[in-house]
Amino acid sequence: MKNKEKKSLFSIEILGLLLGLLWIAPFYLMIVNAFKTKRDIFSGVLGLPETWEFDNFIQAFIDLSFLKSLFNSVMITGLSVGIIIIFSSMAGYALARNKSKFSGFLFFVFVAAMLIPFQSVMIPLISIFGQADMLNAAGLIFMYLGFGCSLSIFLYHGAMTGVSRSLDEAAIIDGANRFQLFWKIIFPLLKPISVTVGILNVIWIWNDYLLPSLVLSEANATIPLKMFYFFGQYTKQWHLALAGLTIAIIPVIIGYFFAQKQIINGVSEGAVK
Repeated sequence: MKNKEKKSLFSIEILGLLLGLLWIAPFYLMIVNAFKTKRDIFSGVLGLPETWEFDNFIQAFIDLSFLKSLFNSVMITGLSVGIIIIFSSMAGYALARNKSKFSGFLFFVFVAAMLIPFQSVMIPLISIFGQADMLNAAGLIFMYLGFGCSLSIFLYHGAMTGVSRSLDEAAIIDGANRFQLFWKIIFPLLKPISVTVGILNVIWIWNDYLLPSLVLSEANATIPLKMFYFFGQYTKQWHLALAGLTIAIIPVIIGYFFAQKQIINGVSEGAVK
């Protein structure tokens, strides 16, 4: 290896190290300050705690009603993402296979809907769902379907361009109906884009605060909503909030640990295609 190439590689490694430190810095601050008292946090944010306060985690676990909040988050996120994938994949397939002026217009409407900010429809949406008595978890999942399907249909529609129509014709000749054709032949081929759609929507729905805050009651509150209770009008309990955040990311890390193979394979296959 030439000296110039070595210097270039060394520069890239140094840059990668700096970017890695920059990325991990917020996690360091969160974890270190989660073990401090409120006074210690204001005395010094960067340093290690003088005494490690494990009681912060116990109190945060209780205040968050963590198991119940975790169940609410997992249920709402899981059902929402599953429904989005099912309906968006079918819609993307139908729009891609049935070429007409109407289907083209309908696809344009879905794409254009991505440009509409949530704040512009927030008040009428909540008013209509309130009149229909749907300001609950079921109503929230229905809203997520409406807001999440536009981007998902766009992605599935693009993925369908790489799936040959001859598969449809062969399956129909063999006696398969449209339902069997899609779920047994087409949908398995869309696994890479399904993983991508799932990741994008899980990140969005799991971390969403605004929409659940307008829809859900305290009994059905998700983890982001419960985190808000550490920040009152006159005081902010940073030590409990940071401990709560540390607890809240543990399920995400565990979930990624078990699903990392599928996630990496799906994203890699999608990139190749």
